Amino acid sequence: MIEFNEVTFSYAGADRPALADVDLFVGEGELCLVTGRTGIGKSTLLGAVNGLVPRFTGGHLRGRVAVAGQDTAHHPPQEFAHLVGVVGQDPLAGFVTDTVEEELAYGMEQLRLRPDVMRKRVEETLDLLGIADLRRRALRTLSGGQQQRVAIGSVLTTHPKVLVLDEPTSALDPTAAEEVLAAIIRLVHDLGTTVLVAEHRVERVLQYADRLLHLTGDGRVRDGEPAVLMADSDVAPPVVRLGRLAGWQPLPLSVRDARRSSGVLRDRLSDLVPSSPPRRSSVPGGTVLSAEKVTVAYGQDLAVKGVSVDLREGEVTALMGRNGSGKSSLLWALQGSGPRRSGRVDVAGTDPRKVSAREARALVGLVPQTASDLLYLETVDAECAQSDSESGVAPGTCRALLDSLAPGIPGGRHPRDLSEGQKLALVLAVQLTAAPGVVLLDEPTRGLDYHAKERFTDVVRELASGGRTVVVATHDVEFVAGAADRVVVMAEGEIVADGPTADVVVASPAFAPQVAKVLAPQPWLTVEQVARALAAEGMPA
Repeated sequence: MIEFNEVTFSYAGADRPALADVDLFVGEGELCLVTGRTGIGKSTLLGAVNGLVPRFTGGHLRGRVAVAGQDTAHHPPQEFAHLVGVVGQDPLAGFVTDTVEEELAYGMEQLRLRPDVMRKRVEETLDLLGIADLRRRALRTLSGGQQQRVAIGSVLTTHPKVLVLDEPTSALDPTAAEEVLAAIIRLVHDLGTTVLVAEHRVERVLQYADRLLHLTGDGRVRDGEPAVLMADSDVAPPVVRLGRLAGWQPLPLSVRDARRSSGVLRDRLSDLVPSSPPRRSSVPGGTVLSAEKVTVAYGQDLAVKGVSVDLREGEVTALMGRNGSGKSSLLWALQGSGPRRSGRVDVAGTDPRKVSAREARALVGLVPQTASDLLYLETVDAECAQSDSESGVAPGTCRALLDSLAPGIPGGRHPRDLSEGQKLALVLAVQLTAAPGVVLLDEPTRGLDYHAKERFTDVVRELASGGRTVVVATHDVEFVAGAADRVVVMAEGEIVADGPTADVVVASPAFAPQVAKVLAPQPWLTVEQVARALAAEGMPA
């Protein structure tokens, strides 16, 4: 179905090719998982499937890419619309209509399908992705995860032969991600759709993949069975790393397989105690931010319903919950920029909503879901200088913070040309320049691979160790397991759970990390905890 014959692709001015001598054949009805570190070329590989690379990206492509026998060099991307459906990393950037129902129908309108066919497919897709209640909603009012499902649905309605998905579950809560993946698997098994998925949250997709395409960083693509390539892959989910640590053979790709092999390991760990994330002291400090009966409404819809919460010094709090539960609305209300119908927010005796923007920044800093929304100047240095000026601090303060978070980013680079991890570091440095005591992060790990998330976890822990209060709204249960002291779970605009990380996530089938599921009912959360415990007891892995 998809052929790459000796394909080499280089971006203009790049030191080395993004793809080098790639030979692939992907047959009908295969689910291929594309892995590799952030910025290594996964999106380039996916974009080459229908000719978006190089037609819309620039650069030079040598070799042949074909889909169903049609060469991308001889046909523009629009002529592949009936064959290849593509969902990019940023759903909102791809929308062309105003409402959910209109967006689902748009692609079919371009293919001139009959109205009765269109209506039937729209209904099927609404049910398949669990978004029937959103049909008349304006796209701009949806949460990031809801937008992601609509973007996938808009492609599914055209019934493409090939489905290309770039980070399809990055904005989805665990339950929604499982529903979307179940729908994709049905397409593969029942309709013979060929699917290419690039996903940093490998733990969500690996067990379903027929093949693994791993980009090594030098332009090559390793192609093989997931269990074989995962044996030495530098991008591996917790269940695989736990299997390596314990020496399990064959290497498990799913929680179910790992539990079957985990009896001996659970016995060895039964009398040991998991270590907690490092912190400044054994207990958090006093309350830094206090919110009382905060209500947020958009028209007649209540997004946050009378929420009260206290945030403490030196504590990392994970804010979790399904898509649309009110997490982002609560963060913006706490920061002061978002709407607040009623309630009180107090930060060091001040309501951030009632002071100037400059004063509010010194109280509470917020990094939104799309970090690049806060980047609007031409160079990294310009962004840093502007932050210094707006915060009233000495020149070079922001740049020094950036270097501590992500060393080596060229000052003359355009912010939009940075990797997702670098953009996140830049925006975080911009926010931290004002030295806020409270730092709010909305889905900060989207687009980050496991290694980048480990580094970001260290950054978050360092902020907390320095006395800051950190709140992270996220669906990334693996990040939460390694970074958070406390978990607050929201549902329908209300807080339904609040407690220490292990107490909350281990008891939740949806929010438990892979290690917790494998070793339940023991309270282990991460592979690192297991490794440290075994090493401390002098036990070989």
